Amino acid sequence: MMNKVILGIENIDNYKELFENKRVGLITNPTGITSDFESSIDVLRRKTNLVGLFSPEHGVRASIQAGVHLDTYIDEDTGITVYSLYGKNKKPSKEVLDNVDILSIDIQDNGSRYYTFIYTMAYAMMACAEHDKEFVVFDRPNPINCEVVEGNHLDVEKYRSFVGYYDMPQRHGLTIGELALLFNTEYGINCKLHVIPMTGYERWMDYEDTKLPWIIPTPNIPTINTCYVYNATCIFEGTNVAEGRGTTTPFELVGAPWMKAETLAKELNSYNLEGVVFRPQWFTPTFSKYKDELCGGVFLHITDRKKFSALKTSWTMLYHIRTTYSEHFKVNKPYVEGRPSLFEFEVGTDYMIDMRYSLEEELRILDEDSKKFEEIRKPYLIY
Repeated sequence: MMNKVILGIENIDNYKELFENKRVGLITNPTGITSDFESSIDVLRRKTNLVGLFSPEHGVRASIQAGVHLDTYIDEDTGITVYSLYGKNKKPSKEVLDNVDILSIDIQDNGSRYYTFIYTMAYAMMACAEHDKEFVVFDRPNPINCEVVEGNHLDVEKYRSFVGYYDMPQRHGLTIGELALLFNTEYGINCKLHVIPMTGYERWMDYEDTKLPWIIPTPNIPTINTCYVYNATCIFEGTNVAEGRGTTTPFELVGAPWMKAETLAKELNSYNLEGVVFRPQWFTPTFSKYKDELCGGVFLHITDRKKFSALKTSWTMLYHIRTTYSEHFKVNKPYVEGRPSLFEFEVGTDYMIDMRYSLEEELRILDEDSKKFEEIRKPYLIY
């Protein structure tokens, strides 16, 4: 029987000297726990001088929906001040960092370029570099394994945002600790970085293979299957196609009132994409797009994780819906006038925005970009 993976936070005793006589801050949420369900907050309170908590999107308790900005508050359970890193201040200020010697992070990523937690980490690393503070990452598994890399080049000159800050593919195939190493060296942050690694983790592991408990990282990522389909369907959140928010299976289904479920499923299945079957699905969101409206769409059933390509699935679905339903499909307006739209930020490259290429050419470029990043990431692999 395979042994359970030992998390970075569980290896803290091997790094006691790093924390001695230092004031510690922690970026976390409910996913910051040990394999025995002890909060990382409590671990650091016992083993270090924990003086501050820092909140990513959705809050320290993951109780807040996507996009809602947070303010500084006092954590009721501990009495420790919680500083928001999602809102007008995404980067910790000098005044806040004056209260700590080390800023650390223990949080579950979902393996996607779109996921904002990794940019909360990047901004925190930048602040630590600017104000001469140490930064510690307690490493955790990538829930969709670290073997596969797939995605397109992100044009950061035009489309840098909090859902894509660095030029890397959507499925990066790195743990959060490896991402920190990449950000620090490849992208020039240059902070005093320490990564406390896991023990027993291997790159091929899906999350179930780690034998670790799965804790919902954000309200719309309830399961490990959601993580797998997220890179395929998240792109629709910037369009008038519903991505399943407001249902019990966000990102596992997409649709709209102007779609016929049976027709769309038949059309998408005709592409014979490996590892996925599209099942007709009618649904009525309770919030978000098309609240209380009946939508026709498809449910994505992953039949083989090893063969399933989230990005080929994403690009194929997007291409088909944009061309077949052109009279209905729309990209949502930008949140800020004069700035790119969410769809443009997430796609991240002009050729996907203006549809200048055939689907076959899009997929060819996708493969090329994925292979380029596989070479870029090699120096930063821990496992």
